[in-house]
Order: sequence, then C-alpha cells, then structure tokens
Amino acid sequence: MPSSPAEQTRRAIASIRSAIASPTNPDKPPRLYVDYLVPLPLETKDEDIDPWPGGLAQIYPYAEDILRDILKGVVGDDAKEGDCSSQILSEADCCGFFVQESTSDPKGDVAAVLFPGVDQLADIERIDEMVGKDRTLLLFNRQFARPEDFGFLGKSGAKKSIFDRFTWGFAFQELACRGEDVKLTYEHPSWCSCVVCDEDVDLGSQQIKLLEPQPDRPLYDALEKKINEVLPEPLWMRKMGEAQDKGFKFQR
Repeated sequence: MPSSPAEQTRRAIASIRSAIASPTNPDKPPRLYVDYLVPLPLETKDEDIDPWPGGLAQIYPYAEDILRDILKGVVGDDAKEGDCSSQILSEADCCGFFVQESTSDPKGDVAAVLFPGVDQLADIERIDEMVGKDRTLLLFNRQFARPEDFGFLGKSGAKKSIFDRFTWGFAFQELACRGEDVKLTYEHPSWCSCVVCDEDVDLGSQQIKLLEPQPDRPLYDALEKKINEVLPEPLWMRKMGEAQDKGFKFQR
C-alpha cells in the first residue's frame, strides 16, 4: 500500500498511464475513474472528530494541487509548460474541470473532472463530447457510486454516459470490515487488498495481505471471510489480550 502521498501520486500516474496504453476495451474511448486518498491536513490532531469540517470546500485546494501533479505526470515530458487550464463547473458542489495539454499531440491531452456529483451529469456528458474519443477523461474522486444515486429519472442516463463507459484507472480506498482497517488499491490491471493491524505498539503497524490480485473490486463478503481466516480473533479481543500481557498503554 502507498506509504506516503508522494508514493500514492507516483503509483497513480503509473497506473493511469498503463490503463491508457493497455485499455480493458480498446474499442471504447479512454474514460477512467480515479479514487485518490487525499492526505489529512498537517494540523490534524488525533482527537479531531472530523478532520475536514469544511467538507469538499476545505478538501478542494488540496485535491486540486494533487490532480494537477497527476495530470502533468500522465502527459509526461510533453506536458505544456505552466499550469494546466481549469474552470469551476459548480461552486456550490465544489466541482471543477481541468485539462493538461500535450505539446506534441492533441491526442495526448488529459482532462479531468474533480469531485463530480449527481448534479453534474449534463456537464460530464458535455465534457465527454468535447474531449472526444481519442483523448483521456478522468473522473477524480466522484461523489456517487451507482446509477441509482442519480434518482429514478437520471439513473438510465448515468448508466449510459458514465457506468457503461468508465473503467478504473487508479484507486486507493479505506473501509471498515468486521471492525478492521482494510485498504484496497487498484493499479492497472488488478485490485489488491490488505488489513492493517496496529494494536501492538511494540510491533508497530503491520499489513496482512488478504485476497490475491483480481480484476474486479473485492466484495465485502469475500473480504470478511478472508479476515476471519487470517485474524480469527476480533480487534477488541486482541486489544484485551495485549493489555493483559503488557498492561495498558499509559502504564508502559
């Protein structure tokens, strides 16, 4: 799993470039999802209930800088000097549009929509047409997961314009499964998964591999079943065992 934001960015660039060079379906235009785990602000404290009290409006400037770096890295040495162009699609929804141009070939340009939500379906369709079939379009940290999120009237259009066209370019995701901290990554062409154990202070943080690399995102039930195999004791029981063997942390 990426150990730093810089490493996550490098791996995202490599995965996206691989997905563009070796598409899952060569007959479709390069349309990719990117899920990037935006690092917490440096001033975040352990006791903070919500590290992003301002929501997407607070996250946006951090994500914008990351996205610009990724777009420039994907285009590579042919990236046009200076910042990539951008515009706000929706100030209320904190959604923006970015384009990194290539100096050698317009087909090398890469565009991205940052934080697209269900209200941006028309924008995505318009941008998709504008970008064309030869250039790459990314949906970066989308705010929807399935066609049903677009409502009864919008789900069929969303399925046709987004879900039937876009595939994964890169992902680094966190989720809780059976109370454990699980991390998933997609680096073209495979999903990988691990569980992070950090309850033992002496051993530090440990990553335990779960499922073998696979082309589809792992299902919750499959992750839970594997966790039950590799970690038969639940987290609370392991913490109790550590306290009995070594005493409470504040006593050490």
